[in-house]
Amino acid sequence: PVLDTEDAWVSVEGPVSIVELALEQKRIHYPLVEHQFVLCTILYAIMRLSLKAVKPLSLFDSKGKNAFFKDLTSIQLLPSGDMDPNMLSIRQQFLLKVVSAAVQTLCSSQKDKEVSEEEYFPFEKGKNWPTLAADLAQYLQVSEDLVRRHYVCELYSYGMDHLGEE
Repeated sequence: PVLDTEDAWVSVEGPVSIVELALEQKRIHYPLVEHQFVLCTILYAIMRLSLKAVKPLSLFDSKGKNAFFKDLTSIQLLPSGDMDPNMLSIRQQFLLKVVSAAVQTLCSSQKDKEVSEEEYFPFEKGKNWPTLAADLAQYLQVSEDLVRRHYVCELYSYGMDHLGEE
């Protein structure tokens, strides 16, 4: 890009401007950043919902694991569209655990104190964990409908029929 500068700034001496530094940076490989984002979201869900016995790196194949330790500007081989059925099963079980834990947390907090989800998760206003799990399903190549059906079943099992009908 062409940067137009005023004449007064041309003769100024000093450190390089932040714009010039930004333009000199290598471009990142967006799918690799997206891959890192999926891992961060998985780790945050495990932490926030207190999921036990989950090994986050087991949700990724060898190419996926290797990509985590590479520079974001490098073009890495990411997992392809063909997945091992065992890996898909592990991913599916994880997403169903996330949905179950989110519904259980919401229901127990509402029964104990009659508080809303926004009050229970004060820093996460608008964050709907089951919807987040359905979004993750797209990245993890798991059926989104399966996650949504499980969410509805969980709502019915905890007596929140009005939400399950929606």
